[in-house]
Amino acid sequence: MTVEITPSAVHGQVQAPASKSVAQRAIAIASIASGTSEIFHVGKSDDVQSAIKVCRALGAEVEEKGEKLIIKGGIQTPSLPLNCGESGLGIRMFSAIAAILNEPVTLTGEGSLTERPMKMIEESLQAAGVQCETQNGLVPVVVKGPLKGGNVEIDGSVSSQVLTGLLIAAPYALSPVTFRVSELKSRPYVDITTRMMQDFGVVAENKDYEEFVVPAPQKYISKSYNVEGDWSGAAFLLVAGAIAGEVTVTNLDFQSAQADKEILTALKNSGAELLVEQDRVSVKKAQLKAFRFDATHCPDLFPPLVVLAAACDGISQIRGISRLRVKESDRATALQQEFGKLGLYVSLEGDNMLIKGNSLNGGKVFSHNDHRIAMACAIAGLTASEPVIIEKAEAVNKSYPGFFEDLRSITVRSY
Repeated sequence: MTVEITPSAVHGQVQAPASKSVAQRAIAIASIASGTSEIFHVGKSDDVQSAIKVCRALGAEVEEKGEKLIIKGGIQTPSLPLNCGESGLGIRMFSAIAAILNEPVTLTGEGSLTERPMKMIEESLQAAGVQCETQNGLVPVVVKGPLKGGNVEIDGSVSSQVLTGLLIAAPYALSPVTFRVSELKSRPYVDITTRMMQDFGVVAENKDYEEFVVPAPQKYISKSYNVEGDWSGAAFLLVAGAIAGEVTVTNLDFQSAQADKEILTALKNSGAELLVEQDRVSVKKAQLKAFRFDATHCPDLFPPLVVLAAACDGISQIRGISRLRVKESDRATALQQEFGKLGLYVSLEGDNMLIKGNSLNGGKVFSHNDHRIAMACAIAGLTASEPVIIEKAEAVNKSYPGFFEDLRSITVRSY
């Protein structure tokens, strides 16, 4: 799908989409839990649909009623490989969950997931005493439990998602588990995991992000659970308001553990006009200045922050590009290439990205089949001198299938 974004002002209100990160965890935990859970506001993203398919393949009963899921928990060894679609969280989380079972389980994926490294899964599960093999560090991943328990050393420097999977599976280990984690990145996402584990009735202790202790055996208890709004998707809309008019985003939880609520810090530092009220944020265009921001623990903010930096006077610095190399694309290089086509200077220096703010040209860009690159290019198109044409724009379906519809709803005029 090719989408053309015409330079436009924006004005209006949008509801933040459901957090696919929270929804996937909720679906997985409810599928393990005893009894029947109701999960509200799960959204329609590709990653959420993949999680539903995986849990059904594992034997959980999942009924969809609009954006509500009714899940009767209970998993068993699947008869076919588990297809995790293009979800990095999905394959890392379900590989660990598969270790609850005592028979071999094969997990695979599609698209960009076939090229993403799986060695971290193999090494982490083996450290936990689980049999695990990959195909030369790529999918398929073959896992054979049980998850035994004991002391487990985990390297958290690349991704927190394998730890998330192991934490979720740990209550079903044969004995208590202590995870000793080095250089943990994306700490807020681990907070999401442990909070949700506790919401579903199990104990998990975080000792300063260096040790996580999970007593076992325990069992998750079914419940009704509301999936919160997604700060990651909201970030693009908030940046749109900061550079092109005025936008209010609702359905946001300020007590959330989501890392990407830090977009508010970046917007404030850039000089954007902010109004925060209960479950909503309003952002209004203002004179913007260059900013510095450490995105090590919230790397998904890089794409909207590049758009914000383009509208700022001076050179902005965003730290943490090492976290971008194994996303849906090599996101650091993709941002440099695509925004370079629009006339923006983006330099990659060590772990830092430097962006020199200036007016953007129009032109044709490519999403790299990456949802966040597609959304960033679309927001950039609002203030470009000519239309921006985005190839493979359907990539937004991975996390935010209603993105272009929501963007159109707040577009009020052409320059």
